[in-house]
Amino acid sequence: MKRALKRLALVLFVLLLVAGLGAGLMWQARLPQRSGTLPLKGLAAAVQVRYDEWGVPHIRAESEPDLYRALGYVHAQDRLFQMEILRRLSRGELAEVLGPKLLETDRLFRGLAIREQADRVAAKLDPLAPATQALQAYLDGINQFQAEHPAPIEFALLRIPKRPFTVADTLSVGGYLAYSFAAAFRTEPALTRIRDQLGPDYLKIFDLAWYPQGVAQGQPAAPASAASGVSALSEPTRAGLDRLALLSQQALDLAGVPMYEGSNAWAISGSRAANGRPLLAGDPHIAFSVPAVWYEAHLSAPGFELYGLHQALNPFALVGHNQRFGWSLTMFQNDDLDLIAEKVNPANAKQVWANGQWVDLVERQETIAVKGQTPVTVTLRRSPHGPIVNDALGALGGTQPVAMWWAFLETENPVLEAFYRLDRADTLDKAREASSLVHAPGLNVVWANAAGDIGWWAAAKLPIRPPGVNPSFVLDGGSAEADKTGFRPFAENPHEENPARGYIVSANHQPAGAEPVPGYYNLWDRAQRLDQQLAAKASGWDAAAMQALQLDTQTGYGPRLLAPLLAELRLAATGPGEAALVDQLATWRGDHPLDAVAPTVFNQFLFDLARETLADELGDDAYQVLRRTRALEHALPRLAADAASPWWDRRETTAVKETRGEIVAAAWRASIAQLKATLGEDPAGWTWGRAHRLTHEHPLGKQPPLDKVFNVGPFAAPGGRETPNNMNGPLSGVPIPVTYGPSTRRVIDFAQPGAARGINPVGQSGVWGDSHYADQAQLYMNGGSRPQHLDEADVATHARSILTLTPP
Repeated sequence: MKRALKRLALVLFVLLLVAGLGAGLMWQARLPQRSGTLPLKGLAAAVQVRYDEWGVPHIRAESEPDLYRALGYVHAQDRLFQMEILRRLSRGELAEVLGPKLLETDRLFRGLAIREQADRVAAKLDPLAPATQALQAYLDGINQFQAEHPAPIEFALLRIPKRPFTVADTLSVGGYLAYSFAAAFRTEPALTRIRDQLGPDYLKIFDLAWYPQGVAQGQPAAPASAASGVSALSEPTRAGLDRLALLSQQALDLAGVPMYEGSNAWAISGSRAANGRPLLAGDPHIAFSVPAVWYEAHLSAPGFELYGLHQALNPFALVGHNQRFGWSLTMFQNDDLDLIAEKVNPANAKQVWANGQWVDLVERQETIAVKGQTPVTVTLRRSPHGPIVNDALGALGGTQPVAMWWAFLETENPVLEAFYRLDRADTLDKAREASSLVHAPGLNVVWANAAGDIGWWAAAKLPIRPPGVNPSFVLDGGSAEADKTGFRPFAENPHEENPARGYIVSANHQPAGAEPVPGYYNLWDRAQRLDQQLAAKASGWDAAAMQALQLDTQTGYGPRLLAPLLAELRLAATGPGEAALVDQLATWRGDHPLDAVAPTVFNQFLFDLARETLADELGDDAYQVLRRTRALEHALPRLAADAASPWWDRRETTAVKETRGEIVAAAWRASIAQLKATLGEDPAGWTWGRAHRLTHEHPLGKQPPLDKVFNVGPFAAPGGRETPNNMNGPLSGVPIPVTYGPSTRRVIDFAQPGAARGINPVGQSGVWGDSHYADQAQLYMNGGSRPQHLDEADVATHARSILTLTPP
């Protein structure tokens, strides 16, 4: 018996060893190959790829087609699963691999018509255009890698079938990018409900006005704003729009795909710089994820060189630099999407009123594959105004069709050509021309060159709406207010070139301009903080000072919101030690370092104040929609300053009328209880670093225990709501999850462009187990940066391995 047990134990040991070796070999086979020689069909000559200490490829080719084919190959090595999940999200194909819980998400994205538009534009691209040829070569490189190598581990776990990537896939991902900017999809239903259900007095806290003088140089006076739009929606349709707005956010959360949220960028002229040449800083604010959104690559071919940051499935850098010029992006936040309640023909439910007559709705059917279930066929409709978006919810969307007019669907939008040109735009004229080709989404292009120029262009096709129409609400399709008469000329878009002040700052704020540009702009506090710091230092700017400003954790938002409430807070603070907490808030400057208590107390109080004042009037679904919008962030300081606002009165207590003081006291008590329950009884332990945490989530990391495998973190996160170091998330109570922030922090001094620095929040590779999967995460949280090697000698010195791609 003992001998038999020993023999069995030996057999089991051998089996486990073989299984372990097999698993190790499978894992090893899926790691990126960064050295040696590999064949790549379609190359005209060998391509050298030198990988630096951070896993960034420095690619040298003899022609642009070879360059982009090699880029596609190495990009796929590191990010193939990211490419796949983005493609499937944007084209409404997630349920096929993630199951029925993503069916509504697929219905939504099919209903947005991104897929349909991408297919149409792809068929019309000029095959001889350099941008098209570069894209085709890049996709060929991706497809060759995919065909010849084991699929990433995520493919195996989810049983994702391999299929080639196409031009339409790239264009669809561009549509997702545009959609992620479209705050109107979430904001217009919330504001329309408030107007229709509660009345105009409740709208007064929402800042819907245009400030001709801009907002960056000082707190603007609040002009009156008007409400327009359809007079009333049926309650089922209104509820359907609430669900649609929630779904639009949940879709991105479930898929684990980074959403674009805001950004900082500024350029300083040589007259203010220590080295006499312009400086450029940029940190686009994007949702955190594993892998992070950007893939860095240094590209070099005869007549072309660029160190750029690439999005999945895009061969052209969206931000980049070289020895001569560079640029960064922020989100313009212009409103290029209108929701339109259609007027239905009482005699024919398949017709709506448009252009002075009854017009048939156009129907099409699409089939959605669902993992483990039979395919689902959906009927999607379109009116002359655009796709009927509440069809995505079926019967839950209500009976009144709501169309979506979206600039992305209304123009050819040659955005690939725009970035192909921007990657080569070394003069003001070239940068301006390239920016004019960006139609949607709206972007601020902040640009500088070594010759001494700085510039900024609000790049977007801006629709011309009828006078007096406020597109912050669902519009009336039965009237002319939903009509568009064209687009404004690009030359009339907000812009600056070499301004006399010697610097340009862009922080998603409303720009100056006599002609209104409707939008869902960010709070002005971040822009004002940046502008104040840039204006205060007339000379001597260098890379270190630029980096310090990127890491600034101060904002005026908290202090200006608290100022009118301090007296009531002092009355509410009756518990032990609570008066001392209010004293901290009274002297707080709005800074958010890790060891401070005041930002923790403020942010918890802000969450409870919003909930106590707004949730009872709106109901849970509508409040959750509003909680995810910038409209609420603008509204809360105005609410705090208005003691007579009807929001202070609780609607369920009809016998009494609550005051601001009573609601402030209720919010304070709720905040103290939550802080004690989560962080302990001693307020000294309520530090921001304990309350404000960042975990980089992988799409598979949303499901325990895979979160322990694929996710990176948690980390204590400095910064906060609308600080320059804009580590933030939807309005939340403690523990506060950080969901978005700087997706990189780049600084380029054009006196020494080869010394540019940047950072990735996680790592260059999306392959689990790779050494570059999370090797930058702690450095990022520490506020550090790393060199972006550009000069040949620097690249050679820091090359850790060399991969040579050769013609077969």
